[in-house]
Order: sequence, then C-alpha cells, then structure tokens
Amino acid sequence: MTVSEKTVVIITGASSGIGEATARLLGITHNYSLVLAARRVERLQALADEIEAAGGQALPVATDVTHLGDIQHLVEAALARFGRIDVLFNNAGFGRMKWLEELDPVRDIDLQLKANILGVIQTTRAVLPHMIQQRSGHIINMASVAGLVATPTYSIYSASKFAVRGFTEALRREVGIWNIRVTGIYPGGVATEFVEHTGVKRKTGLSTPKLLKLTAEDLAGAVFKIIQNPRRMVVLPWPMKVTYWFNILFPGLVDWSIEHRFTIPERLNK
Repeated sequence: MTVSEKTVVIITGASSGIGEATARLLGITHNYSLVLAARRVERLQALADEIEAAGGQALPVATDVTHLGDIQHLVEAALARFGRIDVLFNNAGFGRMKWLEELDPVRDIDLQLKANILGVIQTTRAVLPHMIQQRSGHIINMASVAGLVATPTYSIYSASKFAVRGFTEALRREVGIWNIRVTGIYPGGVATEFVEHTGVKRKTGLSTPKLLKLTAEDLAGAVFKIIQNPRRMVVLPWPMKVTYWFNILFPGLVDWSIEHRFTIPERLNK
C-alpha cells in the first residue's frame, strides 16, 4: 500500500451526471486522486481512462451502494490503492416521482430509500473509522431542495432527502471533534439524465424555470469549492433559499398554492 500525496476522493454515482462532472473537474483540472464508484462498470472504466490519459489518477470500482459487500470492497480498494481517504462524496441515488399509490412498492419505494439514505449511511459508516484514525476528512452528502421543501409526487424522494439532511446534521455534531467536516448540498433542478428515470408526467407542464436550472458542471464546481472551503449547508441556486424560508414561515399559504396550482389540475382535471 502506498499513501497518496494528493487529496483522495471517493465519488459514488460517478458514471453519469453530477458524479461524472465532478470526477472530471477534480481528477483532470485539479489533479485529485479519485475512486470512482457506480454500477455501470464500462462507463466508470471509460471515465477513469479519460482522467488517467490527462495525467490524473482514477480507480474505478463497481459498486451498488445498496449492497454492504460492495461498499466494503470499495473502501478496501481505495485504501489499497491510495492508503487514505480524504473526501467521501455521497452522490449515488435516484428518484421516482409519482403519486404514492402508483409507486411500485419494491422498485420505486424500497430501492429508492435503500439507495438514497441507507447507501449514504452505510458508505459513510465504512469510511469513518479511517478518517477518525487519520484525524481528518470531509463527508459531502448530496441531498436536494426536496429535502427542505416537500412537494406532491416527491413523497418518497423527499422522505429520503429529509433523512439525508437529518443524518448530515447529526453526523456533523458527532465527528467534528476529529477534524472531520460534514456538508449537505441542496440543489434545485439539475439538467442530467436523472430526470429521464423519474417517471415524471405533468399535465400542467410545470417544471423548474430555465433560469433556475443547474447543470452537472455547476454542481461539480460547488463540490470543489466545498472541499476547499468546507460549509455546513449549501443551497443552490441561491433563490431556492427564499422558497425554503417561505415554506417555513407561511406553510398554509404554500399548501394552498401547491394544491390549487398543481394537485387539483394534475389529479382532478381530466
């Protein structure tokens, strides 16, 4: 085992979207040592080859974060290759946005909760002893504005992201004494293939306005800034903070507005 002189980052969900963009930014532009984790091995390998061809270091590891054995193998592979783990970016996850009674109980509910919250918890738990031993580290959890403001058809996804928010806050207060930072990221809509797998069908056509929609590269840049300057909580883009506080201060008005602008037109109007 050799100990890397560079910052070593594990990125879950690295085969596409935010994870892929973050890997390129950290591995190619900023020369971090990367451990790339996802289920799609071919895409991981292609990304690792691209990073190494540019002079970086990237280790692809086939990982399903809903399987404990895969998580343990991921951590062991990272330590065997680089000798340390400086940053864990818990990015893997997916969403199914339908009315609750229309969701498949296994594919849409059980697996979504396992990937989005249990995967975050178990991967963090596997990494944490090594960060405690080295008395440093940074855990970055990808949440969502849906973990701050819950809306119809997001019931399970929001539940998972509210759970990530609570886990992130509690963990920060557990591990700060060892110089381990914990950050939650709460983005609004992001233009990635994530949307293609949500099952979203809107009669109203309502979606995130283009001016507020983020790119995967926007989130990658935010992750880099967070690594450089750790923060407890990052909400993107900044206008989403207004939505968050409005929901806290005027919940009745938010309920009425969503019901009349979205729920009634979507559910009752044929």
